Amino acid sequence: MDEISCLLGTMGRVRSDTLSSDATQSTASKLALRHRLNQLMTCVDDLDPKTELHQKMIQTLDSAFRSCAKRANKPKKDNFRLHMVTWNVATADPPDDVASLLHLNSPKTPDLYVIGLQEVYSGPARFVSDMIFDDPWSQLFISTLAPLNYVKLSSIRMQGLLLLFFSKLEHVPFIRDIQATYTRTGIFGYWGNKGGVSVRLSFYGHMLCFLNCHLAAHMNYANERVDEFEHIMDTQTFDCKKAPRIIDHRLVFWFGDLNFRIQDHGMHFVRSCINNQTYNLLWSHDQLLMLKKKEQLLQEFEEGPLDFQPTFKFDLNSDTYDSSGKKRKPAWTDRILWRVRPKSQSNDEQDENDVKERNQLKEEEEYPLKVQQDLYTSNMEYSISDHKPVIGIFTLELTKMHQTPLVSLHAEGDWSADIDSIVLYNPLQPFPSSTWDWIGLYKVGFSSVSDYVTYTWVKDDEVAFNDEVMQVFMGKEEIPVRGGECVLCYYSSNLRCIIGISEPFKVQESKVAVAEGLFPERINGLDRIARNED
Repeated sequence: MDEISCLLGTMGRVRSDTLSSDATQSTASKLALRHRLNQLMTCVDDLDPKTELHQKMIQTLDSAFRSCAKRANKPKKDNFRLHMVTWNVATADPPDDVASLLHLNSPKTPDLYVIGLQEVYSGPARFVSDMIFDDPWSQLFISTLAPLNYVKLSSIRMQGLLLLFFSKLEHVPFIRDIQATYTRTGIFGYWGNKGGVSVRLSFYGHMLCFLNCHLAAHMNYANERVDEFEHIMDTQTFDCKKAPRIIDHRLVFWFGDLNFRIQDHGMHFVRSCINNQTYNLLWSHDQLLMLKKKEQLLQEFEEGPLDFQPTFKFDLNSDTYDSSGKKRKPAWTDRILWRVRPKSQSNDEQDENDVKERNQLKEEEEYPLKVQQDLYTSNMEYSISDHKPVIGIFTLELTKMHQTPLVSLHAEGDWSADIDSIVLYNPLQPFPSSTWDWIGLYKVGFSSVSDYVTYTWVKDDEVAFNDEVMQVFMGKEEIPVRGGECVLCYYSSNLRCIIGISEPFKVQESKVAVAEGLFPERINGLDRIARNED
């Protein structure tokens, strides 16, 4: 390099104090670089290809080209907003409105909503009906978010524990391999009043897991709570080679009614700190923060500062802490924590012996992921429970591993209930297809994967194949006679998710139905007239 520098000679430098702005500096720097490159071309013409200096010149230029190419091809990072809620609802029926809980009036709209509830009412009659239909809490969140173009992609219920996952429609084809499971820890693991429910998925290729827990209650059971958490982490498994356990996921959110209390401090001191908003004076005696100092697994989880008043225990329909005879001390029982998988070791010996570790390290370098917490607070507006809900808002900064959906599909020709219709779809990337894959017709604004109007099995109804574009027909009998704005979605049975969504298209109103007066409301009206005449 010294020889090359000598060969090129020294360049005059532009004085920084003569430049009026960064833009001027940038322009001057580029001009200087061009001038130097011109000098380089002159030197190259004069160099003997057989000399050592010629080889050094080639190596230097190759290195410069590789650096420029790497910089130019570096994938850009995207930010995604995640809104999380945890709330022990104490068997109460849902409120009329959850707009403030979901920050629906905020100018920044979330890309994802994750809602974890505890103590959802699970009496025998209600629990049986909830197995068939969505429970009232799920119905409320679905009916609130669906008109805003959010789709419920997964949910899991274990007695009183409920976990809901919603996504903006635009992200749905990139949220794959969705799985959910649960672990009971109540009554020696046989009862589901306590435990954890989780949903795991691939978000643009990054493995995420959300774990909603309700752990053992009471002041003296802090160690038991940690034991239950570790048991859940150890026993929950998924059918996924890259992340078979919770801890294998790139990013884990652990939240719920974790039931950790404030110990040692007396009631008067705790309430005085709350009234004065000197919450930091209570942190050193928060059981979870105390246990994090000695429990390795807990140390891997991060949590924002507890700069909001404790969320338990309140008198119902009030903002007054427990005034009953028990007078329980206030506590931050309701929490949201997260864990980014620690970076893999990069020593040569481990790389040679562990392919998985090597692949993880490569993935972390090529596709970085960062988490920033933007808000961590309670919502004092709701008083139907003895707990207040806790909200956590995060920014996920990541590089997408997937830029295109697995399948492209669209509606061919005019659609109406008068004729069978054609769907064209085209696999854009290899994926594990199945005879159980299907294409659903959905109304625009659909609320969940199961909220289809009709569907057709891909293999059974496949009628043609031409240059990788498949044609599938959909029978006219199930197409809505009223028509409307619709989309088509390809559901992968193996990946347990929608992997392709068409552009919205218009299903025309049935001309036959209009001519014959066969619209449902018309038929119902004729039936009523007939009954009255009888």
